[in-house]
Amino acid sequence: MASRRNFIATCTGAAMWSAWAPAHAATQTREPSAGEREGPAPRKNEPSAGEREGLAPRKNEPTIALELPRLAETGDSVPLRVRVASPMTETNHVTRIDVMAPRNPEPRVASFHFSPASGTAEVRSRIRLARSQRVTVRAEFNDGRHVEASASVVVTLGACVEDVFG
Repeated sequence: MASRRNFIATCTGAAMWSAWAPAHAATQTREPSAGEREGPAPRKNEPSAGEREGLAPRKNEPTIALELPRLAETGDSVPLRVRVASPMTETNHVTRIDVMAPRNPEPRVASFHFSPASGTAEVRSRIRLARSQRVTVRAEFNDGRHVEASASVVVTLGACVEDVFG
């Protein structure tokens, strides 16, 4: 006869496995076999078509890490974190980060200004979103370069709607 403790442990283990297995399977990657590839295999150290066209980021280019939830219960307060990889020296630093949400009544959500004295180009804030949309972040450097990143957010209950529909 199985004890209650063994039954609960078995059920807990099965529940954890069912939650872990699909997520783990989605993160596994494998190289396609020669028959699955379309066209010739890419050579190492050869630029991709996007890099040859100037579309892909070049090596040593700064990058933006944008953190937004995929699903926001309400658009009144959506957490946002932006980090730009920059040395923040006098000759190479981020001067401004703009956050844009094109489906809001006012598309420019926020602008943050930086100097070398800032130390790091990082922002944590909360933004309002009127509805589900793609949020874009753009970083501007002191030499005029721009870097962008974007992420989609599904908003179940929108904010800012009084301005649009009221």
